Amino acid sequence: MRVACLLLLSCLPAVSAYAQGPALDWPAQQPELLRHFRALIQIDSSNPPGNETQVVDYLKSVLDAEGIETQILALEPARANLVARVRGNGSKRPVMIMAHTDVVGVQRDTWPVDPFGAVLQDGYVWGRGAVDDKDNLATNLMLMLLLARSDVTLDRDVIFLAEAGEEGTTAPGIEFMVNQHFDAIDAEYVLAEGGGGELDQNGQVTRIAVSTTEKLPRRARLLVNGPSGHGSIPRTGNAIVHLAGAVAKLGAWQTPMRLNETTRTYFERLATISPPEQAARYRGLADPAQSVAIQRYLAEYEPPHYSMLRTSVVPTILSAGFRMNVIPSEAEATIDIRVAPGDDVEALFEEMQTLIADPAVRIERLTEGLRPATAPSGLDNEMFRALEAVAQRLYPGSTTLPTMLTGATDMAFLRARGIQSYGIGPASTADDRTNYGSHSDVERLAEASLYDFMRFTWDVVMEVAATR
Repeated sequence: MRVACLLLLSCLPAVSAYAQGPALDWPAQQPELLRHFRALIQIDSSNPPGNETQVVDYLKSVLDAEGIETQILALEPARANLVARVRGNGSKRPVMIMAHTDVVGVQRDTWPVDPFGAVLQDGYVWGRGAVDDKDNLATNLMLMLLLARSDVTLDRDVIFLAEAGEEGTTAPGIEFMVNQHFDAIDAEYVLAEGGGGELDQNGQVTRIAVSTTEKLPRRARLLVNGPSGHGSIPRTGNAIVHLAGAVAKLGAWQTPMRLNETTRTYFERLATISPPEQAARYRGLADPAQSVAIQRYLAEYEPPHYSMLRTSVVPTILSAGFRMNVIPSEAEATIDIRVAPGDDVEALFEEMQTLIADPAVRIERLTEGLRPATAPSGLDNEMFRALEAVAQRLYPGSTTLPTMLTGATDMAFLRARGIQSYGIGPASTADDRTNYGSHSDVERLAEASLYDFMRFTWDVVMEVAATR
């Protein structure tokens, strides 16, 4: 696969098609990009505790050496954010490239290599953060360096935000930046994590996923109190029995299907590149006569697609009891809720209570990890057209798929402030996404995909920012 990717990269034109962008020797940039990528992975910024300031110190030292304007902004000293800027002529609003500096923790016994060693092996870079999110971080750093070195004329400022706390602790990161330093990051468009290319068995990029919206995370706890007692004496108010009934109802609940501009376009375009049987299913979603059966099929065989069609309500944690022969007086379950854009959160919780139909079960809303509800980013603007154009230029015959993430990113905070935000990423195989992707036991990225992603990001930024 690596050989095929390198062959693909070598076939790309030497000069981009945008009007006044500089000609760059892309193979010559690869060693420096790889060096920064590996150095960033080797900094253990596991969250908790984060220690993202260590990453910021590295970035700042590299940017300072090139004379690039930087700001360090921190709510907590150990969890700083960095903003760098290369200025344009101001005729258009800025474009921002964003990546987070923290990573999720590791279970070291699951790794065949040091998770913070950035080991080069079998054409891959192995390490925590390799695809979440130090690939974007290294690429964005390199883009700023190339801007400074090339003296390209820009119509827009290009802002680079390296933010802390994306992995579940947004207060010192994106919330701090949006609420207290929005003027430093205000932009018309943002490129961040949340997308990527798909490599087929021949190493060709066949499709490019660009996330334009995401589900709204909301979480709840079901609480039941009942009489305690000896396990040999059944009680009608057994808290576990009441809780089990409520969890079963929520687990079987199919919320209504809702298509938005992103998901409708996604399935329409996916149908054009899918085998006939799959294509018929994707096209049939909008047909009431076929839709129910198709949704049932997707729930069984294509769960990510099923989740993209609706708000999901999933029990994830159960807690009750401490001895086999004791009826507990308390039982609880945690419910992971991901609200589809446009669905009414208040109405959803009312429906949950009605569905459970048991006064012994209380629903408690959890407040941690909340992100704001936002409208999807548009498909008919300069940035999305640039993403499509560059994808076609670099990967002829590929299809760009606007995608709704079922997970959450910090782009939600930016969309809530009116910034059109798009998730991109490097190309990978289905096996790598499944077994070596973000938050997996082991994380890795093909070295060739990193280089290709650098070219893709550069060309997109030049398409929207370079003076024509």
